[in-house]
Amino acid sequence: MEGRRSIFNRLEKAMNSHSAPLIWMHCSSLGEFEQGRPLLEMVKENHPSHKILITFFSPSGYEIRKNYEGADFVFYLPADSKSNARRFLQIVKPVLVLWVKYDYWYYFLSTLRQDNIPVLLVSGLFRIDQPFFKWYGKLYRQMLESFRHLFVQTESSAQLLKSIGFGNNVTIVGDTRFDRVLQIARHFEPIDDIKQFCGNDPVVVAGSTWIEDEEELDHYANTRQEIKFIIAPHDVSEQRLREVESLFKNCLRYSKFNLERTAGLQNQENPVQDTTAAPGLPPARVLIIDNIGMLSLLYKYATICYIGGGFGYDGVHNVLEAAVYGKPIIFGPVYEKYIEAVELIEKGAAHSIESALEMEQLMDDLLGNQEWLNDCGKAAEDYVRTKGGATEAILTFIQVNRLLIS
Repeated sequence: MEGRRSIFNRLEKAMNSHSAPLIWMHCSSLGEFEQGRPLLEMVKENHPSHKILITFFSPSGYEIRKNYEGADFVFYLPADSKSNARRFLQIVKPVLVLWVKYDYWYYFLSTLRQDNIPVLLVSGLFRIDQPFFKWYGKLYRQMLESFRHLFVQTESSAQLLKSIGFGNNVTIVGDTRFDRVLQIARHFEPIDDIKQFCGNDPVVVAGSTWIEDEEELDHYANTRQEIKFIIAPHDVSEQRLREVESLFKNCLRYSKFNLERTAGLQNQENPVQDTTAAPGLPPARVLIIDNIGMLSLLYKYATICYIGGGFGYDGVHNVLEAAVYGKPIIFGPVYEKYIEAVELIEKGAAHSIESALEMEQLMDDLLGNQEWLNDCGKAAEDYVRTKGGATEAILTFIQVNRLLIS
């Protein structure tokens, strides 16, 4: 609500500063932004004279990417109403709209359709339990009619859309997230702090964790002194960071580790010999990441990756960021909604656990069997590399249909 305050005045001021054609991409949150990012960057590369507007629903997307250099403008999307949608489009005047995955807004979509502005659904994913496929889903189906084309991830999504009359404007291209994680891996740059912390020890990187995940991990981390752990909580608020610190012995926040290491490098006369421990305490074996933005690089340093979310209602978080580096993956029991998690298990690259005891046994088995560890990692990397190409397919559609040529 605070982010939407005076939004139309700010939009008008921003839009009056240019006269170039504008491409608008809407994302619910940070994950959807990362999903749409490779397409947006490829479109911008091919059409550099166009301006880029990104809108978010969630603060977790806006606050982290409000200064994203690949966009000319980043705003919250105003509340969905007939008058707001009309005013927004009168100000913004987009020539093409990229709608990433979901977060359907009725008045915005219907107004775009009335104005005959092309809207493409990027990386759409549909399930039988969604309102589109229910007897009461007429209004939801009307929103789908606003899309010029729907690019979906899976065959099942295409079949569901076909069952309600959407067949001619649906294409299965896969998930643009594969292109994004492949892009990140290609441009990987080492993080000296993390490399120093890991040393030559086996490392478990636990990403996007919640308290339920950390409670599964704490006993193992506190009793296996030969293994180092990097914990990257999904929420890095002070309260959550303190919860994590209360569970793990010999832990240190990344910001403190980074500060001490930097001080040691700068003070060459009296260098810090061990930046992973306070005086009188044993060296830290658990590094707690207290920022957002590093996680997709941290998996590179893992021996085993644990992906959080699988013990919560919404399910496991992004498993592809770990898989692209060729790492064995472990997560909790709630993963059925995520096709990539299901397929990674089928490939033998990932494993789902239901308890701390099961997880500990699995990690011990993986660390004790180098051949199995390598096979799991190779299966993960091969899976990701065979799934790229969605971004190129969507860009080709835009070019063939001359959607950005007036």
